Amino acid sequence: MPPFPIDQVRALFPAIARPAQPPVFLDNAAGTQVPQSVIDAVADAMAQGACNLGGRFSGSRRAMDIWDAAHQAGADIVGAPSPRGVIIGASMTALTLHISRSIGRLCQPGDEIVVTRMDHEGDVAPWLLMAQDRGLTVRWVPFDTQSWQLEPQALRAVMSPRTRLVAMNYASNLTGSINDMAALVRVVHEFGALAYVDAVQLTPHHLPDVQAIDCDFLVCSAYKFFGPHLGVLWGRESVLETLEAYKCRCASDDLPERFESGTPQTELLAGLAATADYIASLGDMTGHSGSRRERMLGGYAAARAHETPLALRLIAGIAAIPGTTIHGITNPNRIGERVPTVSFTHDTIPTHAFAQALADQEIFVWSGHNYALEPVRQLGLSEATGVVRLAIAHYNTADDVERALAALAAVAG
Repeated sequence: MPPFPIDQVRALFPAIARPAQPPVFLDNAAGTQVPQSVIDAVADAMAQGACNLGGRFSGSRRAMDIWDAAHQAGADIVGAPSPRGVIIGASMTALTLHISRSIGRLCQPGDEIVVTRMDHEGDVAPWLLMAQDRGLTVRWVPFDTQSWQLEPQALRAVMSPRTRLVAMNYASNLTGSINDMAALVRVVHEFGALAYVDAVQLTPHHLPDVQAIDCDFLVCSAYKFFGPHLGVLWGRESVLETLEAYKCRCASDDLPERFESGTPQTELLAGLAATADYIASLGDMTGHSGSRRERMLGGYAAARAHETPLALRLIAGIAAIPGTTIHGITNPNRIGERVPTVSFTHDTIPTHAFAQALADQEIFVWSGHNYALEPVRQLGLSEATGVVRLAIAHYNTADDVERALAALAAVAG
């Protein structure tokens, strides 16, 4: 594999390339920067495709072409066999709130659902609300603080013949751990339940494959992987067809339209298609060819080869600061089992003090619970202060990491 073209990549991102002294973006778990090609696609669609769908005139046909391209892009990103199962909406949380209501209609009082202590609140609260509305019993699965993962045996221990759905995340937005999703889904299906997978934190670094893991639903967020503020949900068509959609009476009953309420955000849909093309272009730059999905896989493989030493250095550098505790996998031999999101606390220094000191130097990081409310609770951390979180993306450099480590060490004294 040729060297990762980091200078070429950084030149594609206006937020990085244009300032004389760009900030250090280590806030990527909360949202990534956007390449110029995605910005241009959004602007072009606003100029040329700002018409509603379903008309007989050229502007409406252009908007329909954008809609089709976005759904095909979504299918390529998640590895779906068809774009018919791809539902695009305002955000992962909004999509999950919507689809949870439809899934809830399949449940009866006394049925059970399973949620985990590892998940982002966007994949917990919608299911708790559904359970409240439908009279369901909620079972919880903790993550293992030795492996830092959801273990299949722990999931099996809370399953029963009355389990109807399990919601779980592919990768944690706090610990960075990647779960063995295929193994977890097999447990879910042993009990005849539906598997709902939050892949928001995985997708900036790995392309999910809904066919390989055999899940029933998978959701991700485009703005976490260099795109516009949209959520993408894939559902198994045979399951989606059984669900009642909450929609206007005159809206289409076809898939996926019946789950996409209101007029689509055509300009953002254009940005989603351009995002898939951008990831594929990483494959082009690093010597990969084939379909767009194949080029995207190649591009991400090259990006991970660039990110991995940065993550190892970040973990080692934080661990070397006296008083710090990293909450997640630190073993270099297990680096492939996590995304490059690193969270820590200090014995005496508040998390917000670290974040503020770095912000003063234009180094962007997060502090707090970061909507990882259940992981913070399981770890016994303060919900008010949570952790300090640094998250690497493929446009980061070794200098970014060293600047952040120097700033953290200075705060720690």
